[in-house]
Amino acid sequence: QVQLVESGGGLVQPGGSLRLSCVASGSILRINAMQWYRQAPGKQRELVATINNGGNTNYADSVKGRFTISRDNAKDTVYLQMNSLKPEDTAVYYCYGNIIPRGLGPVGYWGQGTQVTVSS
Repeated sequence: QVQLVESGGGLVQPGGSLRLSCVASGSILRINAMQWYRQAPGKQRELVATINNGGNTNYADSVKGRFTISRDNAKDTVYLQMNSLKPEDTAVYYCYGNIIPRGLGPVGYWGQGTQVTVSS
């Protein structure tokens, strides 16, 4: 089985920074695209950032210029560096990976989520 585990969330003041990490573990043949989503109370889950296996990235308009997604293929890890944080960034952040397990076709996996709260 494959698992994704997020870390790095917490409480930060407006204008501050946080770095989220998501580590994939298990019987993995290949990791394709990895993504970060977020969900605020009463809102639908929204896509924040994407990175594919070639290193190409995409961002939601609301975070462009402030957030950076990256990956370390040797560690099966994806990161989200969040700078200039705003109160509207407050949400539970989820890691999502399109992963090929050994012996199977591609499968989508979700992490449990990590809380990010931006408040003074």
